[in-house]
Amino acid sequence: MTAAGGAPLSARKGELRIVGTSVTREIELLLDRVAETVGRRAPRVLQVGSRTSVLDRNERNWRALIAKRFGNRAHFIGVDLAEGSNVDRRLDICGPPKAVRQALGQGSFDFVVCCHVLEHTVSPWKAARNIGNALRPGGFAYIATPWSQAFHAAPDDYWRFSIRGLKLLFDGFDILSSFYSGGDVGLDVAYRLERNGQLDFEAAAGAVEQGLFQLVLDHEDNRAILARQATERLPVSRTYLPTLFVNLVGRKPPT
Repeated sequence: MTAAGGAPLSARKGELRIVGTSVTREIELLLDRVAETVGRRAPRVLQVGSRTSVLDRNERNWRALIAKRFGNRAHFIGVDLAEGSNVDRRLDICGPPKAVRQALGQGSFDFVVCCHVLEHTVSPWKAARNIGNALRPGGFAYIATPWSQAFHAAPDDYWRFSIRGLKLLFDGFDILSSFYSGGDVGLDVAYRLERNGQLDFEAAAGAVEQGLFQLVLDHEDNRAILARQATERLPVSRTYLPTLFVNLVGRKPPT
């Protein structure tokens, strides 16, 4: 792998290494893990925030992905705060644990996917608790949230998360994978930081991440970008962040 200027992003033993991947590849690896765990048993899958929208041009159809991988034997439930396409049950994932259990019915889940939802919840720590409760021991969770993204009220927009923030929310989970991805349609690239082949959550990794995903423009470049916008933009900063999502794959420890 090389950087934008062509310099190799290799690392010696003990150094941080930037590893290129894609969201598609990471999801395939995750579904491999789920398949290996459930064996011949029909998997139970829960999608939190399943309602489809015309704005979701780059969103994956998880119901179709699960059906393609496991066939009709998979049991898939899509829940959302509001009724709509792809919603099986209305549910506030931040609700009291007892109410959430009653809404989901009997049985735990092998896999819970929650993408681009937590930033819209009033109490993401309650959502994380209920996701953990919904998983059977050894079950997997895939969480994706924005680190930087334009304000989007659906129905409102409250939070932004770092990978370390998600790790705190899902404290007690075994973290199997974490990576950064973008939001552009047709561009499926992702990156993670590793040290000696292992995920790295230390402060030094955070400093590298800061340099990778932030762009500071000089005054003239800043003015030129603002001048090309269709509507007025007010110049309050020369620092720009692209749309950037953080992704976490965790496993509830087996009992």
